[in-house]
Amino acid sequence: MSLTEPRIILETKRLRLRSWIDSDRDLFREINADPKVMEFFPFRRSHEEADELLTRVNSLIADQMLGFFAVELKETEEPMGFCGISPANMPGIFPEGTIEIGWRLATRYWGHGYITEAAEGLLDYGFRTIGLGWIVSFAVEENQRSTAVMQRIGMIRRPDLDFNHPRVPDTHPHLQRHVSYAITKEQYLERGRVPREVVT
Repeated sequence: MSLTEPRIILETKRLRLRSWIDSDRDLFREINADPKVMEFFPFRRSHEEADELLTRVNSLIADQMLGFFAVELKETEEPMGFCGISPANMPGIFPEGTIEIGWRLATRYWGHGYITEAAEGLLDYGFRTIGLGWIVSFAVEENQRSTAVMQRIGMIRRPDLDFNHPRVPDTHPHLQRHVSYAITKEQYLERGRVPREVVT
């Protein structure tokens, strides 16, 4: 599958969130294989597996304008990782149609607030543009980097939605338990954040 023309989903002050292109493949492979990035996941992906996932992700973006979008630094036009809103696909845990927000960033870009900025933009996109009713996020309980982002963007801890991840094998028991956060459209709008520009 040739990925040549990016589709811009939205822009923030420093970032552009878009569909993936062929030149992003090495970055996508990197973030799916880096042991530090994938510390709280039960497996790493080979290049072939990462390429297959990239194709699926871009198909969802093309079909539904949902998915894990490439995060590009506008100043340099370099891809850094992903941040997106996508179907949670957790039957029996979340209601059908629930949308999750998630992210993954190459380690050299950590510590600059990029994911918080991208996630703030995506909440606005999800609630104001798409009209979602609520958005969830979840992570292994020890993954404090991710849960800190959830807190910074105003998501609320939901112990009633905690779960053992059905796709984490018993060989990784320490990665099974996930904590959940959520925010509704009403809660988001009550915060009164100034919306960022959406590029369609």
